[in-house]
Amino acid sequence: MILRILVLSFLFVTGAKALETCKWYNVKGIPCTTISKTSNTSLYNSEGINKKIFTKQQIIETGATTVIDVLKKVSGLDFYQSGQKGQQAAIFMRGSESNHTLVLLNGIAINDQSATNGLHDFGQDFIQTIQQVEVYKGSNGAHFGPDAIGGAINFITDIDYINSYSVNGFSPINNSLSYNKTEITDNGWHLNFNGATNQSKTDSAIANGHESDGVKNYQINLNANNWLRDNLKLKSTFYYRDTKSDYDKSATKEESVTSDNKMYVLQAGLEKVGQDFQDDIIFHYQNYDRKYYEQGKKDKYYSESFVAKAERKAVLDNKLSYGFGGEYKYDWGHYETKTFSSQTRGNLANLGIFANIGYRLNKNQLLSFHGRNDDHKETGGNKTYKVNFTQFLGPFKLRATHSTGLKNASLYELYGNIGQRSINPEKSETNELYGEYNFSENVKFSSTAYRTRMKDRIKIKSDWSAYENKVPDTTQEGLESDITFLGKDQYISIVSHFAKSRTDTGGPNSRRPDLSYGIDYSKKFNLSKYGQFDLNLNHRFIGDHIDWTGSKNEFVKSVDLVDMSIRKNWYGNIISLNFTNLLNERYEKPATYSQDGRMLRIGFKKLY
Repeated sequence: MILRILVLSFLFVTGAKALETCKWYNVKGIPCTTISKTSNTSLYNSEGINKKIFTKQQIIETGATTVIDVLKKVSGLDFYQSGQKGQQAAIFMRGSESNHTLVLLNGIAINDQSATNGLHDFGQDFIQTIQQVEVYKGSNGAHFGPDAIGGAINFITDIDYINSYSVNGFSPINNSLSYNKTEITDNGWHLNFNGATNQSKTDSAIANGHESDGVKNYQINLNANNWLRDNLKLKSTFYYRDTKSDYDKSATKEESVTSDNKMYVLQAGLEKVGQDFQDDIIFHYQNYDRKYYEQGKKDKYYSESFVAKAERKAVLDNKLSYGFGGEYKYDWGHYETKTFSSQTRGNLANLGIFANIGYRLNKNQLLSFHGRNDDHKETGGNKTYKVNFTQFLGPFKLRATHSTGLKNASLYELYGNIGQRSINPEKSETNELYGEYNFSENVKFSSTAYRTRMKDRIKIKSDWSAYENKVPDTTQEGLESDITFLGKDQYISIVSHFAKSRTDTGGPNSRRPDLSYGIDYSKKFNLSKYGQFDLNLNHRFIGDHIDWTGSKNEFVKSVDLVDMSIRKNWYGNIISLNFTNLLNERYEKPATYSQDGRMLRIGFKKLY
């Protein structure tokens, strides 16, 4: 079936003229540079990075309301959500653990250190206040620092965007609103405000599917930028998120838990740009405040983080580029758990020093090296590195990569009620082989084979008495592929991921299917009386896998999911119909937790 789709798509698209991607996603004549602009946190030597970037207009085109909706389109990513939209969600990138994906906001890590394992909850990340999503797959510790064993995801908030008011989606059980306003003052300040609210009413555990749970999410994003001189820019960001939700503690009992999660981030920095260099300095403060209410008990999890980072990116000539910098991070956490009758405080400091060099050996060969040393309060110095060799052969590009990574224990794993300060960091070693072939300017194929070895995994003991470094080691290996067809008024993307994530004893790791693939199709079409419409179809297949429910392994069946969105530009405004789970598949992911059935959301975006 997959082969048939590939062949038909290839024959259909290769004969069509190329469509400029910028025009495809453009609205109201926004300049291409505004839409496709990458963040200034993009790596100075990005040749060795396997990355995927979603611009704001690409996000709008798909009808996505959450970050999960966007990430579904990336090969090598598996996800689970404990219920429906807004419930807790995590990502497995390239078969690694869910806490091996580093999450950044404008290039600075924001993983919640008060979480038990430093896990980022993607279920709270609604997309309206995020202007761009950057996905960096594979071990990237030498680029971004600890925790990026599986990869990194960067949320960009400060890209200029058109003024708008949106009813992003409305249905009886799910609705969202957003507002965006940009102003440029007489003295050069560029001010942007973005606010959003999302509300859902859902049923969670399949075993008690009649129980109604709900989510309320509020977000605010403020950006203020000013070019103080021709080459010196002042940047600042305030990001706030408040999520209140009800969810099931387990799938076998009607034990409901209410959570109240607040997070805010303050960023300020300077960017200096020269003819052959860019200097950046940024200060970052974040605050997580989480509370859980269950049967009269209240658990509190609170953390603060401060980051100061400075770096230089430079090019000496056409052959040599380099960069270097430092990053200091301080974390503080407070845990007060009535469930375990304990109260704990702890703090961590980490100083990272990093550098890279890239050298063009000749016209067709590139060599790059990235190195980083992290001096951690509890574990001392830990080094990571990445080496890339790239060979160009006409329309072919081949790249071989060897890299190492690490994951430090979280504040909770070190200082929580069952924490252990003697825990060593998790360590990884990864080999990758990347190949790319451009059939034409309209058709591109790429594939990556990878293998990652993990040791010193941090796990809780079987009697739940303490955390420890556990054996056996694990191996993640797989093959991810992407093929893209760009035709006249249409776009086709096919992604697939064949993977095995296993312990050394041979057992499969939970929640990671061996096979998944997706087909994304976009088409512009005209109805004679009603003008032009934009259609987007997305088909995803998630293969069989096992899921550890806390007491036993559950078998989770494969599922085919189809989403569809239709958009119409009506007098400069956007009207959309968004269908989720069009075939109304009943499925679980993770085990025992039901997911959205067929749902229609009506959207309206007013541009002004």
